[in-house]
Amino acid sequence: MAFKKLLASLGAGGASVETVLHEVNVVPGGVVQGEVRIQGGSVNQDIQGLSVGLQAKVEVESGDEEYKQNIEFTKVRLGGAFELQAGAVHAVPFGLEIPWETPVTMIDGQSLRGMHIGVTTELAIARAIDSGDLDPINVHPLPAQKAILDAFIQLGFRFKSADMERGHIRGTRQRLPFYQEIEFYPPSQYRGLNQVELSFVADEHAMDVVLEMDKKPGLFSEGSDTYRSFQVGLHDYQGTDWAAYLHQWIAEVGSKRSWF
Repeated sequence: MAFKKLLASLGAGGASVETVLHEVNVVPGGVVQGEVRIQGGSVNQDIQGLSVGLQAKVEVESGDEEYKQNIEFTKVRLGGAFELQAGAVHAVPFGLEIPWETPVTMIDGQSLRGMHIGVTTELAIARAIDSGDLDPINVHPLPAQKAILDAFIQLGFRFKSADMERGHIRGTRQRLPFYQEIEFYPPSQYRGLNQVELSFVADEHAMDVVLEMDKKPGLFSEGSDTYRSFQVGLHDYQGTDWAAYLHQWIAEVGSKRSWF
């Protein structure tokens, strides 16, 4: 028995954990529901705690170095400590709220390259290695976000890439330690542009929409007119022709700088 306990402390013969999500498709402000299933190993073990959270793989810039970092941006503890009997099975249901700022990982049913967000599960076992699990989720845009994204598509922009960057966008309602950038290639009519970057920072009432033009080399000198931030209500966004709004802004800047 003593040998088995030693194996359990090293992760061999110990408890295993599996998380089952009832629905992987969610939206910011929604809830992902699931169940954590704990299977006891060959010996009794003291469970110190069980928690679930959301984790994102984020780009970090440090000097001249760039690297990826997993950031857990919400966490919920499920119950307290207990003794897990050998061979016993426990099923613990949960509902995990999706923060309003959570980056979008899907557009029109297509996964955005570079987006990695999932539900983490942590089983803290006394004197043992924590057992962990990660289950991806698909975060779809809110209707107000989809209206902005649809406007880009309507104007002929094509999706380039998306990433999540550690840091803060000044002047926004951002609370998470990272933000998302969605990058688009412009259509030929905006021939002076290289790409446009889009960020959403939402709460339960409204969202900040941040746009930044990225210019083709040699055609641009720094200026604030290539950056725009505005607020959109989550429930009153329908009154604006967003395609016309975006076109007017790009056309104004392009005309000033003789891009097109």
